[in-house]
Amino acid sequence: MSDKIAVENVNVPGQVTNVDAAKYHAMHDALMTVVSATPMTAAEIKEAVKAHLPQDLFPGGTTSGWWAKCVQLDLEAKGKLTRHETKPLRWSKA
Repeated sequence: MSDKIAVENVNVPGQVTNVDAAKYHAMHDALMTVVSATPMTAAEIKEAVKAHLPQDLFPGGTTSGWWAKCVQLDLEAKGKLTRHETKPLRWSKA
């Protein structure tokens, strides 16, 4: 059984979901590496993180899109990422 970590969703306050800790931490590190003060779209983030993910957890980038969104929503809920109300939406470090 793999270790789990509780994540929040900025769109559903109070809801907590438990996800795979190793994948969460790998995506967290990748996301925090690529996101800066310059706002990025979800598509830009999704593509940029792939180069920073371990192949044993994300072979060929599989499931990285879902994990990028999961971690992004959690980091927004924790106040570490800021959502910019642009079209398309963009995020930056808080």
